[in-house]
Amino acid sequence: MSAGAFHAWYQASRPPFFVATLIPLALGGAVAHASGSWDALRWVLTLLASFLVHLSTNLSNDYFDFMAGGDSGEALGGSRVIQQKKLTPEQILGAVIFCYAAAFIIGLWIVWTSQIWWLMFLIGFAFFSSLFYTAPPIRYGYHGLGELFVGLNMGPVMVVGTAAAVSGHFLPRGLWLSLPVGTMVALILFYQSLSDIEDDRAIGKFTLAVRLGRRRAGWGFRLFVGAALVLIVILVSTGQLHPIALVCLGTMPLAIGVDRMITKTGDWRELHDRGGGVRVFYLVNGVIMVASALWFR
Repeated sequence: MSAGAFHAWYQASRPPFFVATLIPLALGGAVAHASGSWDALRWVLTLLASFLVHLSTNLSNDYFDFMAGGDSGEALGGSRVIQQKKLTPEQILGAVIFCYAAAFIIGLWIVWTSQIWWLMFLIGFAFFSSLFYTAPPIRYGYHGLGELFVGLNMGPVMVVGTAAAVSGHFLPRGLWLSLPVGTMVALILFYQSLSDIEDDRAIGKFTLAVRLGRRRAGWGFRLFVGAALVLIVILVSTGQLHPIALVCLGTMPLAIGVDRMITKTGDWRELHDRGGGVRVFYLVNGVIMVASALWFR
């Protein structure tokens, strides 16, 4: 593979957002480890399958948005490798099929070896959510449901599924700990959609940000941040997380800084490349939660 081709696939993959998958997988593994059950091979394979699905999601979104006329012209969404003619739609579609197939085979092996057959439901839900975010005829991302489905997948589906696959049985604690994680991943998606409000509205892509409008979208950001931190406090108060998790409250200045940036930015298109603070907020809180889950006995 040439350097140019490698760079094109790297751009299409959007690695900075893979942290969204890493945290719930680490948290699910931590919940399993704290329960006294651990299968390293199944955790590694769950990690691999989940990253393949995340990659497939990014690539399929590029493909179907391009086919629908989205992310064109001055739009900033997606990786834009097709629009920049670095990769063809056919190449992207081929990679999507390969990654989904590989993830499915790994998923079947995990289900077979763990004997947890209800994991097939989670696998099916993850596939449906990944593909039909922008794929017709559903395109739920065009109807303001992106944050809901992404939150469910990166929260309960991944954390509960990973904990079960690694431990060999359902761990209720994984469900409760997944809630703030899913909320923070939804926050990342919501932030990234702010810069494309006008372009998305123009093509009939009514994301949550588009539905709220610029005046109320700032409050949407604050609601996601507040909900995530309140959920962590509740989990500590109910004994689901070690009190060390209250350190998460120290990340509030990060969120406040991003909020001020959103408020002070005149052209929200400039927000597209300034989302690092949101991802750091998620990463720091995620690492603290993982550490707290490991500490818990």
